[in-house]
Amino acid sequence: MSTFKAPKGTYDLIPPYSAKYLAVREAISGPLRKSGYGYVETPGFEDVDLFARGVGESTDIVTKEMYTLTTKGGANLALRPEGTASVLRAALEANLHKAGGLPVKLWYSGSYYRYERPQKGRYRHFSQVGAEAIGAEDPALDAELIILADQAYRALGLSNFRILLNSLGDKECRPVYREALQGFLRGLDLDEETVRRAEINPLRVLDDKRPEVQKQLTGAPMLRDYLCDACKAYHEEVRALITAAGVAFEDDEKLVRGLDYYTRTTFEFVHDGLGSQSAVGGGGRYDGLSEMIGGPALPSVGWALGVDRTVLALEAEGIELDIPPTTSVFAVALGEEARRVLFGTVVELRKAGIAADFAFGGKGLKGAMKDANRSGARLTMVAGERDLAEGVVQLKDMESGEQVAVPLDALVETVRAKLV
Repeated sequence: MSTFKAPKGTYDLIPPYSAKYLAVREAISGPLRKSGYGYVETPGFEDVDLFARGVGESTDIVTKEMYTLTTKGGANLALRPEGTASVLRAALEANLHKAGGLPVKLWYSGSYYRYERPQKGRYRHFSQVGAEAIGAEDPALDAELIILADQAYRALGLSNFRILLNSLGDKECRPVYREALQGFLRGLDLDEETVRRAEINPLRVLDDKRPEVQKQLTGAPMLRDYLCDACKAYHEEVRALITAAGVAFEDDEKLVRGLDYYTRTTFEFVHDGLGSQSAVGGGGRYDGLSEMIGGPALPSVGWALGVDRTVLALEAEGIELDIPPTTSVFAVALGEEARRVLFGTVVELRKAGIAADFAFGGKGLKGAMKDANRSGARLTMVAGERDLAEGVVQLKDMESGEQVAVPLDALVETVRAKLV
């Protein structure tokens, strides 16, 4: 038993289970890579003010959940709790918005950190794949990202998820709604912290999941009644484009999301098989975030999908992903000369693009064949001194049990033909 364990609320990804996570990341990023999104990777920690300004000082993420640290040089840093602010910072620092036509389309994958009460589907270290389209105000971009996420989930075989959609207005109409909502909230029986949140960002109170808060929100003014004509038209175009693409969604007037930077389009993907942690991903438009963190006006939209929760959604629907074995050919050598020859053959197979492995550790035939079975290899090649004297290797099909002698100089081509 090791002296150390993974920190509370975190997890290790270990084969063969980790292959499922890799397959999910590949499925989510696949539609993005085919739609003009380039890969970006940012540091695991950033200036704490990047998140305080962008994510919002009233959010639970900033007030309760960020892992912060002070470096030996006195800099205040935070482990990244989400991806959008970091990706936008990186794009601005690299002047990607000046390099050519907008939008700048980026996708990313990585680990994020929030100090939360650990439970199934909610971890202190979690994995996301995200996408950002930076520098263009176009309802077709909002629709594109929603459609791409829907395609990713469908490609994985998921069907029991729903897309929730709302508009949060913009800097023209939201202040009027904000004032009306604050007036309503001041008449409620709320705890001190919620009252403070209502004064900083009252929309966040609508996102409060506590029943004692939710029951008091009956009759609260709805943002749809305050949207300006431009926001209404924008939202209707997003809805029309999604509908035309055959993607089903539900209008959710209370959908706010947990970050302060959202404007206009906001959306969430929820799965009905995950209990209280039903959100598997979400995002929206954040037209003012660039200016919040010191950049120029760059209207943008994006999303992040949780890899952890997507895996749980697959399990809830009983979906087994078709994950090919990591090894196609397994080599079992009997004797020292055979070990040298077959090891060299494994190297040649790998050079030829064939996934091959070797029975390491000097095991006998019985133990080595157990390793071959465990590897999931389709073919096993076995050779001893007599085989080498005849210039052949015994090639066994692990599915049919058929075994044939194959000349060494024809082995790579024979293996390639059998694996087709």
